Amino acid sequence: MVSQNVLNLVDTAMVGTLGDDALAAVGLASMANFLALAFIQGLSVGVQAMAARRKGEGNTGEQAVPLNGGLVLAVALAIPITVAVIFLAPVFFPALANHSDSVVEIGIPYLQIRFLAIAGVGCNFAFRGYWNGVSMSRMYMKTLVFMHVSNVVLNWVFIFGNLGAPELGATGAGLASAISVYLGTGYYFVLGLRHARGNGFLRGLPEGKTLRTMLRLALPSAVQQFMFAGSIVALFAIIARVGTAETAAANVLVNLMLVAILPGIGLGISSASLVGQALGRGDPADAARWGWDVVRVGAATLAAIGLPMILIPDLLLSVFIHTEATIDLARPSLMVIGASICLDGVGLVLMQSLLGAGAARTVMLTSVSLQWLVMLPATWYVGVHLGYGLLGIWVVQGAHRALQASIYSELWRRGAWKTIEV
Repeated sequence: MVSQNVLNLVDTAMVGTLGDDALAAVGLASMANFLALAFIQGLSVGVQAMAARRKGEGNTGEQAVPLNGGLVLAVALAIPITVAVIFLAPVFFPALANHSDSVVEIGIPYLQIRFLAIAGVGCNFAFRGYWNGVSMSRMYMKTLVFMHVSNVVLNWVFIFGNLGAPELGATGAGLASAISVYLGTGYYFVLGLRHARGNGFLRGLPEGKTLRTMLRLALPSAVQQFMFAGSIVALFAIIARVGTAETAAANVLVNLMLVAILPGIGLGISSASLVGQALGRGDPADAARWGWDVVRVGAATLAAIGLPMILIPDLLLSVFIHTEATIDLARPSLMVIGASICLDGVGLVLMQSLLGAGAARTVMLTSVSLQWLVMLPATWYVGVHLGYGLLGIWVVQGAHRALQASIYSELWRRGAWKTIEV
């Protein structure tokens, strides 16, 4: 999971050499792309919960049937979403970029190329759910490493015009990311034919009952992902009101934060599989223990990851930001992230554990309410209205993490998730 957000992070590092406008454009466009992918990403939850439950029941011949359903739904959803967002990008992106001409000029072509990879991302998330659900996450890791190495090489080719390719700048970063996504999809299919054929992979279309169950599990998670992505886009729109340098700094901060929390998400996905398998065996007490055990590991892991953000923030920021004034803006906010990120180890693990138990609706309601009714209004009030700027905004983010961790801990303790059927 450490490499999951490397696509955006590599783009950020390489595009950072092109200046603050390019950095701000890629940051805003990446968040808009994240928003467009939200409904597709929700499929991973449905595939993982069902595959883990089938494994726990010992029904190995049907473990990959949810994967077949996820692939069908991914392609069916991706086609209309892709067409719509490509044509709408010139309409909504200028407002997102606060009508900065230079940022808009760079951001729209980058974003439209990233949108072309939506179908590949959907298929990749379906595969991710399956491999994690049946405890074969090494397949996921192998594919991600392959994708990210491809992305680094293609960035070098298309951003800077190497090996005879045109020098495309930020647009080249978007092209490299899109190509690497589809290379990953092809590799997933090869691995699926090699390791999941005996479990039902690509052996006929899934039954209507399978698709309905998957949609029941995936739809709340998709809504949650969409609203989370929307909250990140809204966060960037708020920061854009503060200034371009702040937006460029926030792009780096958000990408560093998303990469830093991914070990927590990875541990949460492990917990989701173990919880689902325990429930499939009819042992809810064991499922509950897995949640708390993984929380301990997650909190400790993210606390360790946060230390460099506190101790050597300038060293981390200088990889991506090449303007001293922008580094000065980002430094205190990165230190706040480092000090509070361990709370994500609690919230993220228990959120994923609840999803693994099938409590997608509860997670959706909790997550969306906290983001849109608490975090975003407080962010605007503190950062823009009161004038505390970027640092004030990230203090609010830390408080939001603490509140979310507390609520998910209480939901897990109550145990209503133990009776959900998948």
